[in-house]
Amino acid sequence: MVSTASPRPGAGIGDAPKRREDAAFLTGRGAYLDDLVFEAVCHAVFVRSLHAHARIAGIDVEAARAAPGVLSVLTAEDVAAAGLNPLMPTVQANPKTGEPFAFLPQPLLAVDRVRHVGEAVALVIAETVDQALDAAALVQVDYAPLAAVITPDQALASTAPVLAEAVPGNIAVRWKTGDVEAVDAAFVGAAHVVEVALHNHRIVTNPIEPRGLVGTWDAGEGRYVLHIATQNLHAIRDVTAAALDVEPGRVRFIAPDVGGGFGTRNYPYPEYPLIAWAARRLGRPVKWIASRGEDFLSDHQARDHHSVSRLALDENGRFLALKAESTANLGAYLIASMGVVETVLYAHLAGTVYRIPAIALDIKAVLTNTTPNGVTRAPGYAEANMVIERLIDAAARQCGFDAADLRRRNMVPASAMPFTNALGETVDSGAFAETLKTALARADVDDFPKRRRESEARGRLRGLGHAYHIKGTGGSPHENVEIRFEGDGTVSLFTGTQTIGQGHHTTFPQILGELLGVGDATVRLREGDTDLIATGGGHGSSRSTYMAGTAIVRAVEEIIAKALPIAGEALEAAIGDIVFEQGSFTVAGTDRSIGLLDVAARGRASGRPLDTYHAWTREWMTFPNGAHVAEIEVDRETGAVELLRYTAVDDYGVVINPMIAQGQAHGAMAQGIGQALLECTAHDAAGQPLAASFMDYAMPRADNLPSFDHAFNPTRCSTNPLGVKGCGEAGVVAGPPAIANAILDALAPLGVTRFAGPATPERVWRAMRGGG
Repeated sequence: MVSTASPRPGAGIGDAPKRREDAAFLTGRGAYLDDLVFEAVCHAVFVRSLHAHARIAGIDVEAARAAPGVLSVLTAEDVAAAGLNPLMPTVQANPKTGEPFAFLPQPLLAVDRVRHVGEAVALVIAETVDQALDAAALVQVDYAPLAAVITPDQALASTAPVLAEAVPGNIAVRWKTGDVEAVDAAFVGAAHVVEVALHNHRIVTNPIEPRGLVGTWDAGEGRYVLHIATQNLHAIRDVTAAALDVEPGRVRFIAPDVGGGFGTRNYPYPEYPLIAWAARRLGRPVKWIASRGEDFLSDHQARDHHSVSRLALDENGRFLALKAESTANLGAYLIASMGVVETVLYAHLAGTVYRIPAIALDIKAVLTNTTPNGVTRAPGYAEANMVIERLIDAAARQCGFDAADLRRRNMVPASAMPFTNALGETVDSGAFAETLKTALARADVDDFPKRRRESEARGRLRGLGHAYHIKGTGGSPHENVEIRFEGDGTVSLFTGTQTIGQGHHTTFPQILGELLGVGDATVRLREGDTDLIATGGGHGSSRSTYMAGTAIVRAVEEIIAKALPIAGEALEAAIGDIVFEQGSFTVAGTDRSIGLLDVAARGRASGRPLDTYHAWTREWMTFPNGAHVAEIEVDRETGAVELLRYTAVDDYGVVINPMIAQGQAHGAMAQGIGQALLECTAHDAAGQPLAASFMDYAMPRADNLPSFDHAFNPTRCSTNPLGVKGCGEAGVVAGPPAIANAILDALAPLGVTRFAGPATPERVWRAMRGGG
């Protein structure tokens, strides 16, 4: 039996040691992609489409090929001649029904048509970046512009151009789910019906490190090696190998340090096989680092979800039914597992915090001439939470209920856990009403009327809004770890998850160190290389601690079982008389013991190493949840919104390292606040991006954020032995609806009942003057 009784060596579960990786980052010793040195490296630049939609009548690359320093200029013709394949969606059918999605494979370089501004048309490789840029400007592309489709409404119009013959009507995904008859009956008998139309607007995630990679060809081993800034090594490696038409084992991915991910690095891109292929053609390392402008045009974007939703209530405010029609803008291609985002992630947790007896969803996902849409924190879940939390506040205003009380009276009680919602999804744990009560108390809502009067005395409008979030965490259902006992007395932990700033080099040793009783300082995490471990789910959906942590627990159980016979021999005792506790095997009732590391050394010497590999497949997800409260002021003259207070109480289950968990919470809150107040990418009628640089796209900065009041109200998760839940996404789920609700609360005296973000001064000013 593994014991975690105190005292324990080093930092364990629940402690808050400082992040061990920060010493390197703060002293400039990180190993990000652009820090890596390769001998004889050459540089790549992509020629990208200037049009959102156009036929390619011809490409003239001769001048570029003759330019100084140019080594190669490649087009779709070269790609076809080399036998490379386009990128295919990793999920091609509805997981719930098996119904195929409609899609066009994404070409590595545009073949006969470009479908969004920024789509790659040609690849130029030269000795230096400047030479590659100069040559790229010489590539002449003869475009025949076509009508562009920018919004879902345009894509669905009967007169819309078909963007791909394989996608009739531009609809890639169509699915209806739920009990339509029960919903319709509930609406007929409802005392109140509330309707809200929303656009969860498109954003660009902008990790601090631009996307890029360095490709090399290992002629001796006959395989491609890519140093890459990504968050999902094994899965993207496999897709890249398919595009290169080789087995996955012939492609190695290495990610040293990665400067953020936020989902945009979770899926494959055409640049990855192209750079690898170019390195093999040239016999030299090829390096491509995106400019920030390229990131705005080619990185997968997120959200852009349109919905019209209706909530039915009885005379006492009890929820009777939820109906939602939604349309997701996929951009130019259905990529990776985006069909799952719409059919599983968005759909299966709709309204789950609350008892809603009947739910019906009508879901569409369409193609447009915009950058392909991918995922950012809480894909699908954030959109579903936005719908229900905005509906509840609208119901409170329209029907005369208190918004907090309306939530409380409909929340699933802790005593009802585990709870299965109307769509068949089971949530194992949570204390929703208690968490909301705690958040409201910490936000001092009782004193809010006084603060509102003070604002009014200064000619400003003050509003209070809150939202309750929930999401499923787990991502890929498969994960594995390997634990090795080294000759120097340290323990190496190999995982298929991947750190992109979350502090895994601190938290994972805390878990393993406590379970083995050897102290976290003894453990070294090794990851970020597909050669280190057979497979891996990377980092997405706040999965790492749940998935790798569970695999660690099960591997430790195997280690103890392997160690017991060796300990019995050393102690000359029967296995049944030996207990494992705090890193030592002890003969019960005696002081005779031997440490685990000594047992490991004996096992290694006798040919019975304790090294253990464990792979597992999850059956359930975890469900972090919590209540966030925002308090804002609006300037009557300008519409400027100031976020004055932000309070959050979250249930992350057992918290491994409270400091790191809180840091993750703060980052997610900053991103959610950024979307609510500042961030939005938009296009003109021709599909040209209107916010494709930091001159036009506003990112949150320190002076946009108040000091956060964040606390935990944990309920132990029952779906994993550690009791943990994911902790990285709460703020992006709850922040935008909480802030929108606060703005509508502030503008209520002016008769404003609808508002679409982001809450820029112009948008708020127009809403105040009847512009919606």
